[in-house]
Parts: sequence; structure tokens; C-alpha cells
Amino acid sequence: MDYKNIENWILSRVPIFQNKGKDAYNPGLKNVSKFLNELNLPKNQLKYIHVGGTNGKGSTCSYISSILQEAGYKVGTFSSPHFYDYRERIKINNTKIEKSFIVDFIDKNKNIIETLGLSFFELSFGLCLSYFNQKKIDYAVIEVGLGGRLDATNIINPLVSVITNISYDHMDILGDSLEMIAKEKAGIIKTNSKVIIGERNGEVDKIFINKAKDVSSSLVFASDNYSEKIYSDIDYLNKNINTAIYACKALSLKNINQNSILRGIKNVAINTNMFGRWSIIDNNPKIIFDAAHNEGGFESIGKQLSKLSYDKLFVLLSFVKGKKINNLISKLPSDAKLYFTTLSIERSMSFEEIKLNVEGNIIFDKSPKKILNHIKKETSSDDLILITGSNFIAKELFYEN
Repeated sequence: MDYKNIENWILSRVPIFQNKGKDAYNPGLKNVSKFLNELNLPKNQLKYIHVGGTNGKGSTCSYISSILQEAGYKVGTFSSPHFYDYRERIKINNTKIEKSFIVDFIDKNKNIIETLGLSFFELSFGLCLSYFNQKKIDYAVIEVGLGGRLDATNIINPLVSVITNISYDHMDILGDSLEMIAKEKAGIIKTNSKVIIGERNGEVDKIFINKAKDVSSSLVFASDNYSEKIYSDIDYLNKNINTAIYACKALSLKNINQNSILRGIKNVAINTNMFGRWSIIDNNPKIIFDAAHNEGGFESIGKQLSKLSYDKLFVLLSFVKGKKINNLISKLPSDAKLYFTTLSIERSMSFEEIKLNVEGNIIFDKSPKKILNHIKKETSSDDLILITGSNFIAKELFYEN
């Protein structure tokens, strides 16, 4: 098969969490262990940095990768989800995995994938490790897919485990209390490793402290050493940058110094093509896209909005099923004019579910492009349009291919 057919097979044949949600989640390490054995692939030949947490995983991975690249290392990054192209998930430095590698991998291993009944994520992680091993990278930055303890990526033994923060998300899978969620996230802490926790949270700090102690690993709370230096105009990114700096320093590499750190922060867009974190799409009027999708994310964008100057705020929202959207909307300015749309995935929140969760008149259109064009007609150059609630809307609004 050619690449397009292979990609369609991966995205449709193998259940994908972003489309199906919990039904596509395959917790545990049994399947991925069998897959790596079938691939004759060593799971711990690479040097890993493992990044989990509720919010900020992707940007923290990007900053870690960028700093390591500026220090002269060849860095593989495995992240999720993708915005436009499946190959965004697997990159070396800022180069996406080759289409030919994916085609050859699936052609060779299709029967194994089907026999094992692999999830989309398990397949992608096996593909990633195969690629990184073949390309002989120096470091692999691996983003946890969901939770930590039972995530397919947790088969690795990292040099550094990073947990960015803890907030409410995926409660139907991880538990409905911060303590339960933290215990799942703490599952990535391994024996005799280094642990970086991005932010303190009084309710759960002891869970991480005790787990690190139990497995003889050192632990640092990056927020205890928060630099007064402002690296970004986006407040929440400064937290993730600080976490990334401590993760890189924990590797104790001579090439990680103030120069490589500053270059890595400055050149993160060039080195990683980071997107979806307060990304400015247009300036007349200003349109900002942010992939926030849970309470912690909306709290961060609410704080960021308070720093900006604009006349009127228009917010275009799209969500997946089951989100407690009243809790999210409450983090936005009270005078924001809200609009809603749907997504072209099975998990998209319908108009009926939105009506059950939002009081008053709802401005809705099932077409994201149509409703965005409608919003643009209502705005002036001094207004601000924020698009948020899900990463999946990016492809429908901003991708032309």
C-alpha cells in the first residue's frame, strides 16, 4: 500500500482515542510488551526523558527537545495528539518520521498488529521506538498518552521522569479525585532515577515524595526554584519552561549550560514547530488558538486573557463528550461572547449535550468554518477571537490540504 492508504488504515482500522475515547483506551503493558518482543526491539537501549502530568506535557517536551538540540544532541520526540498530520507524533529534531518508514513498518508488521489487537497508541509507540532505535538518536523525549501507571509508554526506564502538574481530566478513567489522578501519574516514577515535578499541589505532593522515596529516586519540585526571569509573555509557558530547564539539568550533561538553555527557549518554534499554545493565527482582528480542554487549562487561559488589552472578546468553543463545560466556561471573562461548534470525530459534544450544560441562548453552528466566518463579521480590529476547548478543531479551521 502507498502512504495515504497506510495512514487511513492506521487512523480507521486501529481504534484511536481522540475519536472513540475510553472505548479505544487499552490500559496495561501486556500488549505493548508482546509487540516489542515480536519486533525484537530492546525497550531500554535508548536514553529516555518521560513526561507526564495533566497540562503542559506537550510544550514541556518541546522545550526539553529544543534545549537538547541546541546542546548538540540528536533528539527523538514522541508526542500526542497530532493537529494536522499523523507524522507530527514522531519526530527527530524537527523532522517528521518518513512516510516510507511508516509504509515499510506497517507492511512488515500488519499481521502482528491485527493479531495482538493493538490500540492506535500502542501501535504508534512501537513504531516510534523502532524508528528511534534505527536512527540511533541520542535522547528520546516521550510524552505519556494518558495517566501514567498503565500507559503504553510506561514500559521504559527513563533517566528523568517529569510530572508537570495535576488537575482534573479524564476522570472516567483516572479517578474523580486529585489523589487518584496523582497516583496514576506517579506510576512513571522509576527506581534509581531523577524526578522533576513541575508544580506543587498541597493535596498530592506527598504522593510523589513517597513514591520517589520508595524507589530510591531523587525528587525536585521545579516550582520551588522558580526563576524570576520571564522567558515568555505567556504565563503558563513560563512554568513549563522552568520544568523543562530542570529536566535538562537533571541529565548532568556538560553541553547543557546557560547558553544552550537560552537558545533552546528562544528557538523552540524553529526546533520543534510547537503549536496550539496561545498560538496567534491572525492579527486583524487578533485570533488566538489554544488547545486547553480541562479546568487547569481554562484557568491558565483565563489568567492570560486578564493581561491582554482588547475591546470585545469572542470565544469559539468545541468540546468532546462528557466535559463539564460549565466549570470550564466559568474560568473565562464574564463579558465574553460565546459561540459553539462541533467536531468531525465520534467523541464530539453535540448541540443537545451543550444545551444540557449551558444556560441561556446558545449561538451554535455545526460547521466550525461557517461560525468562525460569522464571528469575524461581528468583530472590529480591536477585538479578540479566542478558539479553544479542543485541539481537534485546528485541522478543520486552519489546514487547507
